[in-house]
Formats: sequence, structure tokens, C-alpha cells
Amino acid sequence: MALRFVEYPARTDLPHMPFELLFVALFSIATAVALAARWLRAPYTVALVAAGVLLGSVQAFEPPHLTKDLLYTVFLPGLLFEAAFHLEFRKFWQNKLAILALAVPGVIAAIAITAVILAPVANALHVVEHFTLLHALVFAAILAATDPIAVVALFKSLGAPKRLMILVEGESLLNDGTSVVFFTLISGIAVTGAEASVFGSLMDFLRVVGMGALIGVMVSFAVSKVIQQVEDAMIEITLTTIAAYGSFALAEQFHFSGVIATVTAGMVCGNYAARTGMGPTTRIAVESFWEYVAFALNSIVFLLIGFEVRLSALLASWKPILAAYLSVTIARAVLTYGVTFLLRSTKERIPWSWSAILTWGGLRGGLSMVLVLALPATFPHRELLITMTFGVVLISIVLQGLTIGPLMRRLKIVGVQHDRIAYDKERGVLRAAKAALETLESMKVQGAVHADVENDIRSDYERMAHDAEARIQSLYMDAAELRNQALIATKRHLLMIEKDAILDAVKRGLLGNEAAEELLHDIDARLFGIEDP
Repeated sequence: MALRFVEYPARTDLPHMPFELLFVALFSIATAVALAARWLRAPYTVALVAAGVLLGSVQAFEPPHLTKDLLYTVFLPGLLFEAAFHLEFRKFWQNKLAILALAVPGVIAAIAITAVILAPVANALHVVEHFTLLHALVFAAILAATDPIAVVALFKSLGAPKRLMILVEGESLLNDGTSVVFFTLISGIAVTGAEASVFGSLMDFLRVVGMGALIGVMVSFAVSKVIQQVEDAMIEITLTTIAAYGSFALAEQFHFSGVIATVTAGMVCGNYAARTGMGPTTRIAVESFWEYVAFALNSIVFLLIGFEVRLSALLASWKPILAAYLSVTIARAVLTYGVTFLLRSTKERIPWSWSAILTWGGLRGGLSMVLVLALPATFPHRELLITMTFGVVLISIVLQGLTIGPLMRRLKIVGVQHDRIAYDKERGVLRAAKAALETLESMKVQGAVHADVENDIRSDYERMAHDAEARIQSLYMDAAELRNQALIATKRHLLMIEKDAILDAVKRGLLGNEAAEELLHDIDARLFGIEDP
């Protein structure tokens, strides 16, 4: 006997809120969650999903639903473009084999492995009648892509090694296109019942992805040429926005991959337009704009994911959800460890410990939820696929999101973060001790403290400062990366002091605007020339 699944009807009985108030409410919630996550030292994305689930369960108000149009029109282009804009092509190319293996043949293999595991398990559990391999393939394609929103945000916050971040970002940016194309092909076959040839499917895939990339290159190249002719931060920010959303919309209009188009446009703008057409000051402004856009869109999309989840429906269907989650995770592990094995003798070999992180960092998110909701109402087992998808997404974000940090520390992949925290703590102790000594000296000069008391207290603070200096020196000498971070942080701080001095001189009328502009341009160039460790 087949199990019955709880449906996901749209709730129309919740308090309706005007759009402008809804906009303010969502950002207010996101800000409060960000502050709470910082205080609790919890991953921001996990906290946002938890907040969305909580608010959705108490039915505080009617949120906007995470539809395909909303995701494709507002969220996905901006998030993909920002990540691709900051992805250095040189480093991407140095890891091209690993990224492409994970994002294209790896995704295809993961789809196949997930389906082969899930189909017999689902039938053995008797969750529904006649759950075929084709239905399992549709589900596998829905969950094939790791979420670029979740993965990039989590790994940046954890301070992962640069090459690992390149692998994660590059794969996440490219495997969306692969999964969406194969989802479209497989679901089309499931609906029409038409026979599909391997050659025909391959040609369709190459056409959709190739034309999407071509559109991205054309749009971004045209934008880059305009950027080279102007030197105005506001105009150039607008042009990059056109590249991000225009390439996506144009590719989708002609039924090609908007995801690939936007990723390509982002890489071209970040690696060609920014280097050949943007001055240092303008580039800093453009990058600051896109960093904020990514933060804002990340905040809202993860809240909306939480709002969409119905805990009662998931708890009632825990068996198929668990089976689906294990199938997807096993397939992901086979994919990452398989690619690691194949690349072991190449220049792009991946440490085995990284394979565990690539497996566990394969979070799923909003794209999977939107794809499953886009299935036609008459699609076989649609209710089951929705339930399993929402369950896997929630488990993925919460379970993996909360444990990825401890796992990376356990594998000593982010060990330098411990050194960094200890280093910062000792610097704080040293600053506090020296501030106390300065105040004590001032009190002595003013006659506000007796000499004997002053001597006793001074010796305590001097010992505190001496011990802190010794520990700082030990940490500094033991960690080359920590020394590099300290050097870069100091350089940036001093350059910002220079900028503040120039701006203050202009404000006081001690320096003319033209001279100040040239000086600020030079400082921005030096600031931009400092590379992250």
C-alpha cells in the first residue's frame, strides 16, 4: 500500500502585508538574524533558514513564494554574476580539469548513481506505486547541482584554502547549467514518453550550454568595450548589472542556459572589463556594490527557503526523505572521491581530505526547490518528489551547514583560523594592557594615584603586556600564512589612514579637489594591488 504525502498548498489565510512593509520586514529579519548568528558563531545561511522555518510555522505573515520567475528574475543572475566576477580566470584555468570533471561528467554520473540507488529503495519502501528509474532520474537531476548561494557563502565565512574555494565556486557555478539542462531533457522525456538517444541528448546539451556561453561572451564583451570608454563608477556599475541580468534574460528568451550565460558574463567582466577598463577607484566601487548585492540576495533567498518548508509534511514523510538524502549523499561521495582518484597523478591532484569537504559541502538549495515546483501538476509522483526535495534541501542546509566547520577543523584544513583567533586575542590583550599603562601614567602625573599603588599595578600590567608580546611572537613565527595576513592587514590599515588624511585635508580646505583626486586614485591603486592571502 502506498503512503500518502502531505501536499504543499499555498497559504492564503495569512496576514497580508503591503510590499513596501514586506520589503522592510524581510531585511529587518535578515539583519537581526545576522547579528544573532555572529553572536552565536553559527553559519549565517543556516540561521536564516531556521528563522524562515520558525516564522513560517507561526504564520506571522504571508511571505513571497520562491517561484521560478522570482528566482530567475531577481536572485540567480545577481548571485551567479557576483561569484563569477570575483573568480580569477587564471586560477580557474589552473584547476580546469577538476572543475569541469566535477561539474559536467561528474553531475551526469551523480544523476545516474542517485537514480540507480533510489529507484529500488523507493519501491522496497512502497512509498508509491510504480516509481520507475525515469522518475528517479528526474529527482536526481533536480538535486544534482550544489547550491552556489549556500556553498560560496559558507566556505567564505569559514576561511577555506583558496584552491578549495576555487574548486567549490567553479563547480557550483557550472553544475547549475548541467543539472538544469538534464532536468529539462529528462522531465520532457518522462512527460511525453518519447524515446531519447544518447547522441541526441548530448547534442541538445552542447547546444543549450554552448549558446548560453556564447551569449554571455557577446553581452559581456559589448559591455566591456563601453566600460573602456568611460570612467564613471555609477555608469560602470549599471553596465555590469546589464551584463548580469541581460545575458541571463537573453539566453532564457531563446531557450538556452541563462545560468551559463551569466556565469560567462561575470567571468569576462571580472577578468577583462575590470582589468582593462576600470580604474582602481571605480573597481573598488563596483566590487563593493556586487558584494552588497550578494549579501542582500543571499539573506532574502535563504529566508524564503525557510518559509517554503512545511515541517509537518516532512515529518510525516521521513522515510522517503531519508532514503533520498542518503542516495544523493552517496552519489556525491562517489563523484568527489572518483574525481580525486582520477586526478591523483596530474598537476591538479586533490588532497583526499578535500574530497570529504567537497562531498559534505555539496549543499542543495533554492534552485532544487524551484525546479521541483516547476514540474507540471500532472507529472507522475509530483507530490512525492516535492516532499523529498524539500526534505533533502532542509537536511542539507542545516545538518551539513552546521557540521562543515567542525569537519574542516577536524581535518586540519582551516587550522590557521585557530592561529588567527589566538593571534587576535593576544593582540587584544596587549592593546588593553598598554591602554591601561597609559592611563595609569596619566593618573600618576595628575596625582590621582599613590606611588606605591601605581608601582604595584604597573608591574601587573607590564607582566601582562610582556607575556602577550611573547605569545604573539611565537604565533607569528610559527605560521607563515599568519605573517602574510598580518602584513596585508597592516598595509590596508595604513592606506585607509592615508585616505582619511587626504579627505580630512580637503574638508578643512587645506588641499584642492584635483590634487586630492589624483592622490586618492594613487592610494586606491596601491590598495587594490594588495592581494588576499
